[in-house]
Order: sequence, then structure tokens, then C-alpha cells
Amino acid sequence: MLAAPSLCPAQFLDQFDQPKIEGWFTMTGDGSATAEFVPASGYAILKIDATRDPYGVWWALIKRDIAPAIDVAKLAQPAYELRVEARVRSSHAPRRVNFMLNTQRTTDFHEHLREYDLPDTDWHTISMTTRNFDARPGDNVYVQLCATDFGPEKYEIEVDYYRADVVRPDQAGPDLGEPLIYHPPVPALDTLAHHLPVTHDSQIHTDFPDVNFNDWHAATAAGPARILTIDPHQSPILRWDFSQLANRTVTGEGVLELTTFSAPQGGNYSAPFGEDLGVEFGRLHVFEILGGDPAWDQETVTYNSLLRGGDPKQVFNTQMIQDVDVAAAPGGKTYVLLPRPVLQRLLDGTTKGIALRPLGAINATFYASEDRAPGVAPTLHFSTTTQP
Repeated sequence: MLAAPSLCPAQFLDQFDQPKIEGWFTMTGDGSATAEFVPASGYAILKIDATRDPYGVWWALIKRDIAPAIDVAKLAQPAYELRVEARVRSSHAPRRVNFMLNTQRTTDFHEHLREYDLPDTDWHTISMTTRNFDARPGDNVYVQLCATDFGPEKYEIEVDYYRADVVRPDQAGPDLGEPLIYHPPVPALDTLAHHLPVTHDSQIHTDFPDVNFNDWHAATAAGPARILTIDPHQSPILRWDFSQLANRTVTGEGVLELTTFSAPQGGNYSAPFGEDLGVEFGRLHVFEILGGDPAWDQETVTYNSLLRGGDPKQVFNTQMIQDVDVAAAPGGKTYVLLPRPVLQRLLDGTTKGIALRPLGAINATFYASEDRAPGVAPTLHFSTTTQP
């Protein structure tokens, strides 16, 4: 309770200090990951095994009904909302976890979902307060904590406590951590302050790890087009020069803008995989480059030179930043939302760049910075402030 002084006493509080966990259950989906929720020494652990999952779009969560512990009649009043809070620690970082709150009547499962960036493997306290949460007497009120898309290894999310309270938002204080909206709308680019074309862009190939592919091009009626191709073996990589923005703080989400050269599409993935998993395929996945050569040059970089002998699962954050559908028409724009913490890591140099990968048998091509056409280079749009 000393770690959570903002709300006291809690209507629902589980400190996981008993030899057996009661009331919680686990669920997994969109892949082959397995999960169990087990007690430890004064906390609980969500243990996830994704070593047999080949696609990286799994989710694993803990969930329970807290309706018997809270005042649902009060929660049904317009002036009140539900606030949840947990103290968590991840075995791998940076990673995002999320809260989701719902009832048995919920149809929009993203409305009361917020993600939280955990930048390191220390303990972090996070909280979420709903807006217009529709719960009525007699409803089940489900609270969740979820990990998604962490990668192909074994992971642990430690939970020191989980609490829930019916609160007046105007009296509860700000949420802890940095609640991030799941897939927010793309802002108008002219509302953002900085518009940086990529400084270095090239591509790396796992089948030809010592070959530089910066001269990748395609013949067109107007002459060679300089391009970046994404396929299951080939990944475009992007790096920017942020030296003029040293010591600045990112405000809000940013947007990575890519311009399509060509984007063949197709594949009935739902037939073998089912509808829920099948819809995940045919998309562009965007990842942080966390390690390797921090000053790689587009003229010389290769897969092996970027890694510098490192483990690919450490050099690349195996949890994607976002997945998006590629704009199919030539000249079309694909916009990727980058959360504020990711952008801050890019500015600070903690993240060394961005890598693009596909999920599925797609072969999409974007214009590279070397192309002669104006306005087609991969460009990062974002805003900053000088305030710490």
C-alpha cells in the first residue's frame, strides 16, 4: 500500500502475498504462446513461453471479475469511473504491456485499453482511469493485464499488486506511467513541428548477410527508381540525424511516412489460420533497432556489419512498434504511428534506427531517399519541446 498512496483504501486489492492465487485466470491467443500465473515471494509472475510461436503476434493476459469487490452501482453514475493500478516488472525491455477493462456486454475492446512502455527491467507503477465506462449493477467487471507480441522467447511479467477503485476522475489525480492510446488516429502532418527526411536508408538481407544493397533499384520508363524492398528475407533499415534536436523532449506521437513504389497483395491466410490470426498477415511490421552498429552507413551496411556479432533478438526489439496495412497504389502513403517513448529513444540515441519487416508473403517496395522524385523519401514527423 505504501507504493500506491494516491488512493486509499482500495475497494479491490490483490497483493499476491498468499501461497495460492485466487480469482485470476490466464488467456492466450493469435499464436502458439502459452502462459501461467504463479505465486512467488510476495508477488505473482505471468510466465509466458513463446518459443514455439513463429509469427510474433501472440497475446497473453491475466483477467478476473472484480464486480463483487467494488461498488458497481456507484460506478454506473456519470460522475464516477473505474481506476486500476499495478506495480509491474518485465524480464525484457523495452516492452509495452497494457490494461484492458470490459464487461460481458463490451463490444469495443479498444475503448478502455491503454498501453505502457516499460523502458527497463525495474519496477514500474502504472494506472488507468476510464472515461464513460459502461458498467451496471449485475454486470461482470473484468480487469486485465496483458503482454503482446514480445517475441519468440520465454518472458516473465512480475506483478507486485493489482488494485481497482471506483473514483471521481476530478479527484483521483493523474494516472501513473504514461497511458498510450492503442492505434490512435494519424494526426495531420502540418500540426507537427519537425519533418525529417531519413539520413541513412538501406536494406539488409539474411540470405546474403555480407552484401550491401544500397544500390537497390527498379527500371521505369523515366529511368531507374531507387527503392527499398520488404520481403520475408529482406528488411529496409532507417536512421536519422537528430543532432540539431539534442536535449529536447518529444511531445505526443510521431508519424513515419513511407511512399509506395509497388505493393502486390493477396493470400487467403484465414483459410489455414482462422479469421482471428489470419487477419494479422499481409501487414508491415515496424521495429526498433536497439543494438549493433550505432553509426551504420547506408553505403556500406550489411546484415552482419549491423549486428556486429550480436544476437538478432537483442539488436532488434522483437516487440513491434506497430503493424499497418501498406498503401497499395504507386505513390500512396503509408503512415506508421510511433509512440512518444519510442521517438524519445530515437532522439536520445538509445534506439539506433527503425527496421521494417513483413508478416506474411508480401513483397512491398517503398521509395528510398536517393530517388529523384520529390517528397518520396521516408520521413519522420513529430514535435518536441525544450522543457524536460
